[in-house]
Amino acid sequence: MKIVVDSDSCPRLAREIVVRASQRTGIRAFFVANRVIPGIQGGTVFMEVCAPEPGAADDRIVELAEPGDIAVTRDIPLAHRLIEASVLTVDDRGRVFTKENIRNLLSIRNFVVGLAENGLGPERIAHYTRKEVKIFADSFDRLLAHRMGEIKR
Repeated sequence: MKIVVDSDSCPRLAREIVVRASQRTGIRAFFVANRVIPGIQGGTVFMEVCAPEPGAADDRIVELAEPGDIAVTRDIPLAHRLIEASVLTVDDRGRVFTKENIRNLLSIRNFVVGLAENGLGPERIAHYTRKEVKIFADSFDRLLAHRMGEIKR
């Protein structure tokens, strides 16, 4: 089992939670991005820098992740690919993606992208509050505990 993080847009506080969990449990964590993310390297934590081509980091994440691994991404199309590959997937705000919810979320995402492409998209406000950090930490810890419990059986 390993943890794979889509690091390009993952907030620092969420990355720190994953690093601490990796160090605490000994589970390898791979941070994948198109650029070096400071503070990611050493022990059970690895940084993978991909070519700056569209989709390169996403493709590497899908390549690295195996059934039963945990992935962190807010990229819904990437989450869809990971769910299809039986990878437990959560976004950096604590929303767990499942086979039951991913198609609906992908449909909503595609609709919003279509609006934005036509100049009608909603204004985005990128706040990452303590509340969101806690929700992510709780969701991530639950997935980790669940997965570790399965491994011990």
